[in-house]
Amino acid sequence: MKKNIEIIFLEDAENFFHKLPQKIKDKFSFSFYKVKNGYKGPWFEKLKETDGIFEFRERGFNNFFRIFAFWDKTLEDETLIIGTHGINKKTNKTPGKEIAKAEAIKKMYFNLK
Repeated sequence: MKKNIEIIFLEDAENFFHKLPQKIKDKFSFSFYKVKNGYKGPWFEKLKETDGIFEFRERGFNNFFRIFAFWDKTLEDETLIIGTHGINKKTNKTPGKEIAKAEAIKKMYFNLK
């Protein structure tokens, strides 16, 4: 049986998302829909050389928007994608400190579980 995929945001990701321009929110919402329905693509990819950190990626207004996330497959009836935080930047390169922050949040999440 295939598990349902749900996307939830921790507080920092939630705050970031709600402050985005509506056009970017709409793009992210469509990406969330695609991921929840099993589609794969450049809008949600694993970051190389990380401990299971992924990022939702959108571009608009000459900026790059990212929401970092990881998978929680420990639940019996569903799989969660946990959004940790987001960034808005001018270049396509993902800062190492943001990846480290997402990895630290992931570690804390599973230690508290």
